[in-house]
Amino acid sequence: MSRRRGVMSEQFKVELAKELGFYGTVQREGWGGIRARDAGNMVKRAIEIAEQQLSSSQNQ
Repeated sequence: MSRRRGVMSEQFKVELAKELGFYGTVQREGWGGIRARDAGNMVKRAIEIAEQQLSSSQNQ
């Protein structure tokens, strides 16, 4: 079974990790070192950002 390609760009993931405060862990251990809760919070924040962008584009 092949591994799925990520949906988020590496830069976007880094920005989210910095915003959420666990980028130090990513630097030390890689993405596999973050907690499941941090990964979930990262996805949740990415969805919030996408919804905000969609909302603002619909209002224009």
